[in-house]
Amino acid sequence: MHRIAKVGSLLKKIYRHYSNDLLEALQQKGFIDLRPSFLEILTNVCEMETPSIKEVGNACGLKKQTMTSHLNELEKRGYIVRRKGEQDKREQRVFLTEYGEKFKINMLEVIEELENEYLKRIGEVELDRITLTLETFHQKIKSDDKQQTLF
Repeated sequence: MHRIAKVGSLLKKIYRHYSNDLLEALQQKGFIDLRPSFLEILTNVCEMETPSIKEVGNACGLKKQTMTSHLNELEKRGYIVRRKGEQDKREQRVFLTEYGEKFKINMLEVIEELENEYLKRIGEVELDRITLTLETFHQKIKSDDKQQTLF
């Protein structure tokens, strides 16, 4: 197997493992109506301050149609609400509801628990090294993508 294919495969396996651990722990806390794709959107909404739909879509790497479908579901389930932006009325922004804020608190607790568990498994130095390597790799790929679209 080529190295880059192996890297992609390993990243996908690690992400699936992490998502499943996160989803399972949140389900144990009562959030039983979530799917992994919802978690990615909610994680980004929780990290940003009232993001636009476009910002969340870009952060998740999802197309507008998929984002709209997922946001509709999350709104029906009571996690988020969409409102027009104050400066740009054409832009919709995503806000956490009271239930969404409760979810955020629980999600952050679970993420901290998972991080502590991963630290026990591989150690802080190794986790920091992996994080830095992946951040560097991601930045270079993004930079290369931007340069290629210029030509």
